[in-house]
Amino acid sequence: MTQNLADASGPASVTAAEPIAASAGASRGWWRDAVIYQVYPRSFADSNGDGMGDLPGIRSRLPYLRDLGVDAVWLSPFYASPQADAGYDVSDYRAVDPMFGTLLDADGLIRDAHALGLRIIVDLVPNHSSDQHEWFQRALREGPGSPLRDRYHFRPGKGENGELPPNNWESIFGGPAWTRSVNPDGTPGEWYLHLFAPEQPDFNWENRAVADEFRSILRFWLDMGVDGFRIDVAHGMVKQAGLPDIGGEGDQLKLLGNDVMPFFDQDGVHQIYRDWRKILDEYPGQRIGVAEAWTPTVQRTANYVRPDELHQAFNFQYLGTSWAADELREVIDVSLDSMRPVGAPTTWVLSNHDVTRHATRFANEPGLGTQIRTAGDRELGLRRARAASLLMLALPGSAYVYQGEELGLPDVTDLPDEVRQDPSFLRASGQDGFRDGCRVPIPWSGTEAPYGFGPAAGGPSWLPQPAEWADLSVEVQTGDPTSTLELYRSALAVRREHPALGAGTDVTWLDAPEGVLAFRRDSAQGSFVCTSNTTGAPVRMAAPGRILLSSADTEAADGEILLAADSTVWWAV
Repeated sequence: MTQNLADASGPASVTAAEPIAASAGASRGWWRDAVIYQVYPRSFADSNGDGMGDLPGIRSRLPYLRDLGVDAVWLSPFYASPQADAGYDVSDYRAVDPMFGTLLDADGLIRDAHALGLRIIVDLVPNHSSDQHEWFQRALREGPGSPLRDRYHFRPGKGENGELPPNNWESIFGGPAWTRSVNPDGTPGEWYLHLFAPEQPDFNWENRAVADEFRSILRFWLDMGVDGFRIDVAHGMVKQAGLPDIGGEGDQLKLLGNDVMPFFDQDGVHQIYRDWRKILDEYPGQRIGVAEAWTPTVQRTANYVRPDELHQAFNFQYLGTSWAADELREVIDVSLDSMRPVGAPTTWVLSNHDVTRHATRFANEPGLGTQIRTAGDRELGLRRARAASLLMLALPGSAYVYQGEELGLPDVTDLPDEVRQDPSFLRASGQDGFRDGCRVPIPWSGTEAPYGFGPAAGGPSWLPQPAEWADLSVEVQTGDPTSTLELYRSALAVRREHPALGAGTDVTWLDAPEGVLAFRRDSAQGSFVCTSNTTGAPVRMAAPGRILLSSADTEAADGEILLAADSTVWWAV
């Protein structure tokens, strides 16, 4: 049942939070150079001591995010959900799950964020619902022939008695992408499609009621005052007509992100976003849509951000690039070249809730993918992570920061199997299922777990935190000029103030020694140079200007610079 604002203690009616007033740069769009901070609600801040982060906890930490220097906060799902996949299985899109709070808490969070100059982006999950969603439950109760079944993908099975799945599609979480339902009389029934867990049946976007419902959901949250939506599985809503088998033999999951699949990146998704763009444009304050679209190429990703569609799309090709100068330069060039024709900003991201934190990815040998089971060389990983973060924040466009990366947090690679909750870990096959390691609650203060995540020392935490995180807390790092937190604070301040940083579409590559990236960005008010040494040894080169910021100790004398191994330096020219 939808949770109304009047359901919680407080006023029976609440007006929508006012949008942030347009700035001097509003004509070009605030999202074009925004630094957007991802909050994973269950792991950010726990206000009531139950071990689970919540909306009041996030609300209490908003001043920290303002002082960090970000422009917007993206909240992973907090909707009513059975939590089969950490909230990405939504049972009611207009209600807050009680574990996270109430709609009044969401309203207060949005208002406080706006008062602090922060925008709020919320996750939207339109590819699938929870199997506990009212529509799906009715479809099961009413049986074959129910009009509710056409809002999902119910199909009769193959084989003599319908005992085989309708096609050979595999779930992203491993195993078949089909589960057989049970008829109201208890006999085996039709099969339903779920590209993820069986508890997440896919919507049929050819059904008009689905499109109507999500237009209504968009307006509900826009009326609440949110500034935009991150669209989960934005490439997945439309399936190829007839739901054909995938040809060939072998692991289909290895094809994801490399080939156009009959259930991903179909051209029909773009009409959905043209419709949504009209709704977003009706509202003041420049509301935006952000696509989580895994596509074979950056050029395909650009289709999602054409002028009449969404505003941003995640650059997963950049996220998966190794710490190597030639690879980074290639993906930067391709990314900028792909977005320039459609007039959209390029986005840059190093970590999120689905991949191993980059401080751990870079601590290991390249080529292990984005879910890594080994801790690697922690010191090396942190050094490279700091350098990679400065490089990312120097590039033209918008950048995403995942909670805790500003603290240099590594992945927790040694979580006991019995505490893991990633649904793909619990299935027989599929992706590695080690996403829990990047979702461990972050440390704020104190010497004892949960390190300020909850209100009491020794209190619970839904995933256990390592003892060494006491030394990585916000409290410990604040005021330490060598800390990763202060590096991020300084970088975001410089990025906001320097006229050559932020929005743009171009970099000018400079000659540099092998293994070093060097580029210049120009503005009428001044120029900026970024140099990144991706090698494991110091490199000497001519100093391009005055040092603004460095990820590691840097020696400069007589017009030359000794770039430390695995370091990035920002220069004013």
